[in-house]
Amino acid sequence: MQEGRRLPHPTPNRRSLIALDALNAVLADVRDGLGPYLAIYLVAVRGPSHGWSEASAGAVMTIAGIAGLIAQAPAGGLVDRIHAKRALLVAAAVAVTLSSISLPLVDGFAPVVIGQSVAAVAAAVFAPAIAAISLGIVGPKLFTRRVGRNEAFNHAGNAVSAGLAGVLAFSFGPQVVFWLMGLFAALSIGATLMIDPRAIDHRVARGMGDGEDKGPPQSIFATLRNHPTIAAFACAAFLFHLANAAMLPTVGQQLARIVGSGSATSLVAACIVGAQVVMVPVALIVGARTDRWGRKPLFLAAFAMLTLRGFLYPLSDAPAWLLGVQLLDGIGAGIFGALFPIVIADMTRGTGRFNVAQGAVATVQGLGGALSASLAGSIVVLGGFGPAYWTLAGVGAAGLIFYALFIPETRPREIADGTLHPRLA
Repeated sequence: MQEGRRLPHPTPNRRSLIALDALNAVLADVRDGLGPYLAIYLVAVRGPSHGWSEASAGAVMTIAGIAGLIAQAPAGGLVDRIHAKRALLVAAAVAVTLSSISLPLVDGFAPVVIGQSVAAVAAAVFAPAIAAISLGIVGPKLFTRRVGRNEAFNHAGNAVSAGLAGVLAFSFGPQVVFWLMGLFAALSIGATLMIDPRAIDHRVARGMGDGEDKGPPQSIFATLRNHPTIAAFACAAFLFHLANAAMLPTVGQQLARIVGSGSATSLVAACIVGAQVVMVPVALIVGARTDRWGRKPLFLAAFAMLTLRGFLYPLSDAPAWLLGVQLLDGIGAGIFGALFPIVIADMTRGTGRFNVAQGAVATVQGLGGALSASLAGSIVVLGGFGPAYWTLAGVGAAGLIFYALFIPETRPREIADGTLHPRLA
């Protein structure tokens, strides 16, 4: 079946929309790799006897994060250029899974870094590919609601997989997360192949309207230079992830010290489940209401929740308290995840630079996420968990102020008015 030939349907292809729902749900356990489980496994299972501490685990996450962020812009450009987007998703899912499930079989700092770096590079494909396929199937008029639906299914899938990890880890140990990843990767491949390649309009998928193609995607530097608002948004995303990325792994390390590795894995899974359950309605609300309410007020709310969470964590080390505070991540990160591709689409509408712009901003925000782990890990070693949380909260507050002062409302006027320019409809 040839990629890139669009079916002559006046409305989005229903089979492909259902496949997108399934893909977002089952890919949820694959796209982020081991995430917070990596820190628990290295610190609590491998431990000091194998040379692992909070700082060395943070270093692995930082190096892998840097490898992933270097791949973000090329991944976005690749998604813009090629029509075989489904094959790209399948290859990335296989690479992430193989790199992660091999972790129990390797030892030493260098092999772990290499494996996690490969996973991070492959995972850079997921966000732009799914956003591009979604835009190519539904078009700009329905894209906002589609993104909200994508995020809702993604969070629901995360909640289910984390719940399974928590229950199974209690009986079989933290290594169970590796095998769950393999299962969901296989399911994600099946869901990807259910998407009809002819349902994807690849010109629309890169942010083009009905006008002439404006050529190949710009480089990351040209994209940021020609669109200063994107550069400012990238700085805000950097601050958000610098504050947010290390919070849950730090909670996982703290729980591992208090209750042990097996129980810590189950409790972190409960933290993830709780946050993801909250994210489902948040994503649906964002997708349904952001065209009416605007993007900026919702983004400011996301930064506020992030900052509050950082200040609340140090008030108690009781597992129930830490789990309860983590629920705020469902609001903050839920809003951010749903709005990120929408804001980029606003800024690049009609330019054909949608996915490479996603990659450009994801590169900058990924740098924040990569530095976050080392920042928090080093502060934990030097001063304890409380100062680490306070530092992350301060970064979140700085992001709130920056967004309020320097990022304008990006909602297009025709969307605010309830109409779209005919060229974009």
